[in-house]
Amino acid sequence: MADFVRQDLSDARFEQVDFSRAWFRNVYFTGATMRGAWLEDVDIDGEIRNVRINGVNIAPLIEAELNRRYPERTKLDPVDADGFREAWAIIERAWPPTVERARRLPPDLLHERVEDEWSFIETLRHLVFATDAWVRRAVLGHPEPYSPLGLPHDEMEPDANVPNDPDARPSLDEVLDLRRDRMRTVHDLIAGLTDDVVGGATDPVPSPGYPPAGSYPVRRCLRAVVNEEWLHRLYAERDLAILEQRG
Repeated sequence: MADFVRQDLSDARFEQVDFSRAWFRNVYFTGATMRGAWLEDVDIDGEIRNVRINGVNIAPLIEAELNRRYPERTKLDPVDADGFREAWAIIERAWPPTVERARRLPPDLLHERVEDEWSFIETLRHLVFATDAWVRRAVLGHPEPYSPLGLPHDEMEPDANVPNDPDARPSLDEVLDLRRDRMRTVHDLIAGLTDDVVGGATDPVPSPGYPPAGSYPVRRCLRAVVNEEWLHRLYAERDLAILEQRG
């Protein structure tokens, strides 16, 4: 469990509690048990591992269905340099249609949140931050890695001291210019990767900052960026469908 949990209900017991229309965000159910539960019209989005419902481990079923929907998803957990090159090529191909879809919306809608999730602009800003943190800071050791337009995750430790303006409202083109620069940084890094580099560790990064001070496996850093890019594009597509109805 992450150390930024604000309310610890570990080992709490709930009986005869009505959670209808409840909203859970950034919650951890590791080791949780539900008995006599009634799940109907429930929407769950998260990391699913070893989850049994009525005696059936549903995690493999979910993985199989996601891989059926997105065949390229099986290539997004690379272990070597060529695998990362293939994975990043998938990311580079996936984003342009999503951006073109967003361009067809009125500009104000690109700043609008759906169910309090990040807006499209905020999503792009967060991906800038992800690259700044895991590639520019952790892998490349850039002394000033962060763009002020980057948007850290809400749960980042307050002492990380990452410069950002959560209330900024940059235009789509402004953010896309920054995104192109950051994606080119990742592209160039991955293009020159060797298996020895992938299997190694970064030089220690200092405090303060994010990720926290320390040394990290290069594979972990690059996977973090690939994973963020893949998942947040899916979230963006989901929310763009709703914004299109509003527009």
